[in-house]
Amino acid sequence: MTTKKHWVLPQGIEEALPEDAARLETLRRDLLDLYASWGYELVMPPFIDYIESLLTGTGHDLDLQTFKLVDQVSGRTLGVRADMTPQVARIDAHQLKRDVPTRLCYMGTVLHARPDSFGGSRSPLQVGAELYGHAGVESDAEILGLMLNTFDVAGVENVYLDMGNVDIFKGLATQAGLDSGDESLLFEMLQGKEVPKIEQLLGKLKIDENIRQMLMGLTELNGDASVIQRARQCLAKADARVHKAIDYLEKTAALVKSRFDNISLNFDLAELHGYHYQTGVVFAAFVPQLGGAIGRGGRYDDIGQIFGRARAATGFSTDLKVLDSLSKREYKLVSRVFAPASDDAELHKKINELRSQNKTCVIEQLPGQSDDAAAMGCDRILKLVDGKWQVIDLG
Repeated sequence: MTTKKHWVLPQGIEEALPEDAARLETLRRDLLDLYASWGYELVMPPFIDYIESLLTGTGHDLDLQTFKLVDQVSGRTLGVRADMTPQVARIDAHQLKRDVPTRLCYMGTVLHARPDSFGGSRSPLQVGAELYGHAGVESDAEILGLMLNTFDVAGVENVYLDMGNVDIFKGLATQAGLDSGDESLLFEMLQGKEVPKIEQLLGKLKIDENIRQMLMGLTELNGDASVIQRARQCLAKADARVHKAIDYLEKTAALVKSRFDNISLNFDLAELHGYHYQTGVVFAAFVPQLGGAIGRGGRYDDIGQIFGRARAATGFSTDLKVLDSLSKREYKLVSRVFAPASDDAELHKKINELRSQNKTCVIEQLPGQSDDAAAMGCDRILKLVDGKWQVIDLG
């Protein structure tokens, strides 16, 4: 008979043991303090929501990632959130209804039906920030700056940034008159830089030769700042929308570079992550030791329209677990003091005094427990010396 292993977790689902949990919680608090110092207010969307709310805007790309179930009360379909961005957009559009620019941040577990990569987590601790109510390079640069500060606080080093603008591809697709099927197919091929397949597809389409060459040229428009000038040359015959998108991308990058002169910045005009909901500048952050992005974001104007109020919007998100795994931060362990079992009023007065300092953990001995302070993880003990309770280092 096979023994049931009740302690085995589902694939891609993790639990945090005390040391890991303490590290994650410290980082969580530090990041929330950072966001508060920038004026970003914390919101806490529900873990489960109506599927229509979760799959609006950005959520459409996450349909296959969302666990679905039927609400026994209403009979409607519910989903376990795979991304908090649509929920935060609802809070801005439907609950807050402010006319001024609104800065919101969030942090919490999301659940994915399948991992994003082999061996990846299906339960990320998503952290992010959104800025609503302003359309311009300044708000995009602010969000990018906040993401870079997030990595700095988390102790993540050697970050480099990729930037693009989905309006470049969208403008070319519109100029070419592509139907939705061909546009989606070309989009998928561009993400994988599948040059032979792109050439084959474009060869079959009845489009102007100039537009064909410009669409093909997107595969080569990646690299350093010289990409911007090369894009203007390669896409010289594109519509005004495309040139406006190139200008916007250049201005945003210049503003970010002026504030973070040490950042390694690259451009990729075929970077279309979130293409179906993004409306402008997109960006992704990478580190040399990982193949995938450690943070993503961009502009997604009008996501709140389905909630009754379209607003300009830009934001980013990352995974607290990933940041912790990459962190070079040194965490100071809280001093742990072992106190003997006793009803002595002076002892308990001393215990309360130590605990009130917020930098000391006091563990009280329980009746019948051996007084092995070291086994309890303590580096000091409370001992009665000359009639006074004093903290003594373990020898």
